[in-house]
Amino acid sequence: MEHYRLEKDISIMCVTARSFPDGILEAFRTLESKHPSIGKRTFFGISYMDTDGKIVYKAAAEEEYTGEAKKYNCETFIITKGDYFAETIHKFMQDSNLIEDSFNRLLTTPWLDKTFPCVEWYINDKEVRCMVRIRVPENQAINTIVNNS
Repeated sequence: MEHYRLEKDISIMCVTARSFPDGILEAFRTLESKHPSIGKRTFFGISYMDTDGKIVYKAAAEEEYTGEAKKYNCETFIITKGDYFAETIHKFMQDSNLIEDSFNRLLTTPWLDKTFPCVEWYINDKEVRCMVRIRVPENQAINTIVNNS
């Protein structure tokens, strides 16, 4: 587990998967079909539990300009700047359980911001950074938190 500080908000456009995990690929394909340039952007996955205990998954790409999501009939979401705990997974396509295993570890932190969803940041076609937002306790150094986790 590592500390990752996101220095600025990231505005993304999203398509909700019809089911989890089976609908994820379809959601990304639907997103890519909105405009040819979307396939060349940075992709994200946003996930959280709904009130019925089901995982909601949103396939996402970074917006190029304000209002773009609305133009292509997509949802919007802001990945807010701040502190996250993260794990980077290399060669994630070789084992789909790696992402789940990473989030299972990340979600155990007592500093977890339970109001914010899990974020998958697809760095490239081989690496994904799994991230959970944290709330750093007052007078607590980040390196102390990471070293004690």
